[in-house]
Amino acid sequence: MSKASSSPTISTPILSPAPKLQEWLKHFYAGMEVLKQRGFKLTPENAREGLFNLTASLVVDKPDISLVVDVDANGQNSSVPLRVYHPAPNEPLPVLIYYHGGGHMAGSIKIYDPICRKMALATDHIVVAVEYRLTPEFPYPAGVDDSYYVAKNIWSTLEGLSSFHKFKYLETLSLAGDSAGGALAATLSHLAQHDKEIKISKQALIYPSLDYTMSCPSFDENGVGYMLEKEKIEWYFEQYFQDFEGGKDIQSSEKRKSASPLFMEITPNMPDTLVVSAQFCPLRDEGFEYVKRLKQAGIYAENLHFDNMIHAFLNMEILVPDECKRVYEKIGNFLNG
Repeated sequence: MSKASSSPTISTPILSPAPKLQEWLKHFYAGMEVLKQRGFKLTPENAREGLFNLTASLVVDKPDISLVVDVDANGQNSSVPLRVYHPAPNEPLPVLIYYHGGGHMAGSIKIYDPICRKMALATDHIVVAVEYRLTPEFPYPAGVDDSYYVAKNIWSTLEGLSSFHKFKYLETLSLAGDSAGGALAATLSHLAQHDKEIKISKQALIYPSLDYTMSCPSFDENGVGYMLEKEKIEWYFEQYFQDFEGGKDIQSSEKRKSASPLFMEITPNMPDTLVVSAQFCPLRDEGFEYVKRLKQAGIYAENLHFDNMIHAFLNMEILVPDECKRVYEKIGNFLNG
């Protein structure tokens, strides 16, 4: 009698954050518990201080760039501070506008300086970092307006700057951003579909915020225990939209949906898109859904997913250097492919 053959058991791997991230999260929440016992409450000031301290302590490598210049966007009606990074001034390179993260409330050119330097070197692009206005002092749509203004005037800005600093550039424009900056980049790409004066070649979105209605399952699945929590996101969005009702009334809900790139119109003019996502990020699923929607509309889109990362891991480079290196390399290959 022969033994009956049995089918092999296929087990689904149990995912968890990288060990160094787990250890960091343990200390982070222990520290937060102490602060809460002392009466800690979220404010724009401590949100900004938190992102500064996180990035300054965990992104310490600041590579040299041949040319770094601060300038204001060159336009007639407004002024938006920029920092331009040119890795090879004698070579005509394409341009990448970078919008920093921070929940539309925190972050700055200064904080993201090492990240933008790495981005310029990895992509062989001229990186233009944008100091867009932040909430609650300047609520929606101020940040969107600044982002659009910079892209609208990018060539006149670079023309004036290059005549003084003697560098070369190509009139090829791509966009990138992380978290809230990813939201701004994506929003600009959608708006530019109907503006013949702005031609976006590609966009690279790093764990982007694309759904202000918070309707995707990962908001609840990853909403506690991974640094960026659902409660804090709700607070960011209340500050950003200045409704302070959590989006519960019809008018506020419609405002948030119309501002969400996930629900915006897609035409053949949308650029090729790369979305970087992290398994333990509350924004994970909206990134998946955005790539799916673009593909269904016939737009080239791809997803670089990390099974063991959390939100904002690019700002935690000391803990996860290999993953950060992979992000920079992938964006470089995508933009130059």
